[in-house]
Amino acid sequence: MKTHAIETDFGTIAVQDNEADGPVLLLVHGNSACKEVFAPQFAAPALQGLRLVAPDLPGHGHSTDAPVPEAAYTFGGYAAMLEAVQAALGIRAPWVFGWSLGGHAALEMIGRGTPVAGLMISGTPPVAPSVESFMAAFNIDPAAENLTAKRNFTDADAMAYALHTGGIGGEVDPHLLAMVRRTDGRAREIMFTSAMTQGFIDERAVVAGLDAPFAVANGAEDVFLQHGYFDGLEAPTLWRHGMLRVDGAGHAPFRQTPRAFNALLAEFVGA
Repeated sequence: MKTHAIETDFGTIAVQDNEADGPVLLLVHGNSACKEVFAPQFAAPALQGLRLVAPDLPGHGHSTDAPVPEAAYTFGGYAAMLEAVQAALGIRAPWVFGWSLGGHAALEMIGRGTPVAGLMISGTPPVAPSVESFMAAFNIDPAAENLTAKRNFTDADAMAYALHTGGIGGEVDPHLLAMVRRTDGRAREIMFTSAMTQGFIDERAVVAGLDAPFAVANGAEDVFLQHGYFDGLEAPTLWRHGMLRVDGAGHAPFRQTPRAFNALLAEFVGA
């Protein structure tokens, strides 16, 4: 296992790499998380034949805060960072698993023309660049505080966010909680504001135009999603299992039900 420190226009990016010889599976984490959320995948026997590569997004984990936050902390900025990491490591057309924000970054990257062998997303509704599409895809309570976009977290905010996004049995991994606290709060604020005001690539169109295998594996109990929204997507390369809802899992099924999820991921990639 190796951790790379890759210099990019978006800061120094920390990347975990198991350096296996098989096909590359690029793992992209979500908002205020880190590469260590994928510990169950790095430890999974079913995935040991794959080269697992997991970066910390700029302003997250052990990556540095972005030198130009307004350029880095957007869907497009994260996509460009993923492209820079692949170029530095000599990776072309990897399989990609994107979780939550990581899925949006992956869709943006693909829409920019970067090739992939296949894409699986979880907790990521592919949305059109409109408020109406966001409201149809996500469960958003206008009366509730939006932690997803909040710049400065209190300790209570950090605990609530860590618990609701990746908690297991009402408990939060101490390292993952520390990484929520570590996240550059500008990343949350700028990401959400830019998506609402500056727009982003039409993710529904990206999915409709994919020529690589595409899979969706959401937690059946993910309270952030309008699950029926996914059934209305045009997805000509959708995996034969359809729009999966993983029983017993919330927003992070790859952590909350790792045995079942890793089997799905291995089957999708063909490991």
